[in-house]
Amino acid sequence: MPPKHAKQRRSTTSQYKIPATFAHDIENAEGWNAIVEFLCGYFDLPDLTTRSGLKKAHARFNEISKKLDAAYTKGAGNEKIMGGIVGIWAKMSADALLRDKLFKAGLVSKMMPLLDMSPTRHIGLQALCNVTHHGGVAARQDIAKQTPVLLRIMEEFPDDEKVAELAIVVMSHAIGAVVGQDDKPDPKLLELIDMRAVLKATIDNFRKPNASAFLISHGLGLMTNSTLHCYKQCKALPPLLSFLVACMHSNEITIRCNALGGIIRLNFVESERDMRFYDPRQLMEAVQRRFPDELTEVMMDFGFERCDITVTLRSSGDFQKAMQACMQDRDLYKLGKKVAELIVRTEFSIVNGMYQAVNERTGQLEVIDVGLPFTMWADCLPHCARAVRAKGVQSDLDDADILEIKWYITKQRIPDAIKVAKKALERNPQLAYAYYAIGLGADSENGLRAVKKGLKATQITPFVRNYMLWRAVEHAGNLGVNRLQEATAGDRDYNEGMAFLKSSCEDAKRFMAEAPPDSRNMSTVLDWYVICSFATRGPELSPDLRELEDAFKKVALADKMQTFLGFPPKNTQARLTRELIVKQWPVAVRSWDKVIARVDTMDLSSPSAHRLPTPARAEDDLAAWLENISVDDAPEEDGHCAHPKIIPTAVELYRCSYCGNPSAVLKKCGGCGNTRYCDSGCQKQHWADHKRTCKGSA
Repeated sequence: MPPKHAKQRRSTTSQYKIPATFAHDIENAEGWNAIVEFLCGYFDLPDLTTRSGLKKAHARFNEISKKLDAAYTKGAGNEKIMGGIVGIWAKMSADALLRDKLFKAGLVSKMMPLLDMSPTRHIGLQALCNVTHHGGVAARQDIAKQTPVLLRIMEEFPDDEKVAELAIVVMSHAIGAVVGQDDKPDPKLLELIDMRAVLKATIDNFRKPNASAFLISHGLGLMTNSTLHCYKQCKALPPLLSFLVACMHSNEITIRCNALGGIIRLNFVESERDMRFYDPRQLMEAVQRRFPDELTEVMMDFGFERCDITVTLRSSGDFQKAMQACMQDRDLYKLGKKVAELIVRTEFSIVNGMYQAVNERTGQLEVIDVGLPFTMWADCLPHCARAVRAKGVQSDLDDADILEIKWYITKQRIPDAIKVAKKALERNPQLAYAYYAIGLGADSENGLRAVKKGLKATQITPFVRNYMLWRAVEHAGNLGVNRLQEATAGDRDYNEGMAFLKSSCEDAKRFMAEAPPDSRNMSTVLDWYVICSFATRGPELSPDLRELEDAFKKVALADKMQTFLGFPPKNTQARLTRELIVKQWPVAVRSWDKVIARVDTMDLSSPSAHRLPTPARAEDDLAAWLENISVDDAPEEDGHCAHPKIIPTAVELYRCSYCGNPSAVLKKCGGCGNTRYCDSGCQKQHWADHKRTCKGSA
């Protein structure tokens, strides 16, 4: 408490001048909390632990700022004065507007000197933790510029566990605002930060037996946030890669998905897009070369006539015959009906050909006009769609929609294809090809919802079913990993993430069992199956990964198949991720087993466990004050730090009773209240089956 004569002295003293006895008076305060209480009372500050108090600080900001600045200047070199005032500034920074004003007034430059004074080093780092914890992007990036100072302090005091812990927490918050954004960071700022040194210091501290839960959780967040824009620095540190892979052996699925997300981002820049188009001529050449015995045996076991290469070549021949017939009869309706049939039979049904004839003068083939409204064969699609739609019967309208959707897909105008598909489903919710088209979109939630419904449609072919399974695997895998990176057990993200990963694995197994062995999507599905296996079964997997031996054999077979066909597999993001984890796994599990085991024993399940770390027992009271904000009266914050959370338990998520799509926001049946649906469309499609057991239909 401030001395009794404090108020009287303030009333007779200039508002912005600090009396000579000030330093002596503060010496009577023992402990940081007592120091802060003295300062708050001395300067008549409002209660900074409540929103109402922070609002008063807004109204009196200029007055308060001048008082604290004057005291800080007067007390330069006095650890108690400097540390206490910096603590007050840090507390005020919990309010975004106050924080911005303080940063403009040079808050960072006033905080950094505390790190070089032994009595204030910990409280200075604690204050930086508080500021970066509540700080917005700009504030954190400003503090990120002080990374060289933090690295120096860590190097000078390697045995001070609290220095390492607090410095890594500060860097995680601050640098995360630099490298964790979608936009590419400023190269000059990255050079100043020296990410390789930051990452090395972080991973080196992980091995220390006294590394705390806060250090590891924030350090993991720092590393996984850095892998996208700092992938070169990450790959230059083998221990970092090894640790991320070892995290896949943790008992905690959120740790596994945090690490997995970092590994996936690590491979983004150097990955290739899996956008390749089959040339029928290459396929024909492959057939003429004779398949290796191993591939022949697998294809015969599946049924050679049902393999993709057979269906594709037969469909290409049928398409060419149809185009020649159209040149003779000019019947676009007939052509459209045939082409629509071929489109749902195989992906590469449209041959990129044209009508040609030999020029008698040059002896060369030239494109000729045969009197049809198109020259390139693929351009027949919109004309055929109009001719077929003009008939107006149900089957014709379905085929017209298929033709139009395929036209947009061939032109890579997926958003337009999706618009046509959605309109088609309003008319006929059983048209599986329309769901397939929506599944091609980049929106994983809408895509997964669409293909899950499409897999239940009655108008479906093997090609469309297998391609929707492929999209379901990718969409659900991406959603699962993204949801679980920063989720809490029992919340919507956690429940959905678990269900998405389970769904991805289930659909991958179905694809592997039902799709032709020469399917061009087999490698992608296998990549995701292995990735999701690590995410869902990591702790169960042995160092030699014998549990995934069958999947690895299928990967080798799929690679051999695609290479023989003339389309060797691309180094996609999923493929590079799978290869990195599998390659590193045996050594990573052995090298980091003790650290991972220790992390798994750290209890971070309670909300209080996610408060900022306290620097030392003697400073616990001030740390608590810095963290405390009235629950019912908390200030609004922007850019609040999201801590990686480590939660052991899983909750089964409801699935749509019709299509099986996992979601935490399904609608209950109004009759029985038990079955759940994505929307009214799924409920309508399921009613024929559900009405027999629905209590509301009695």
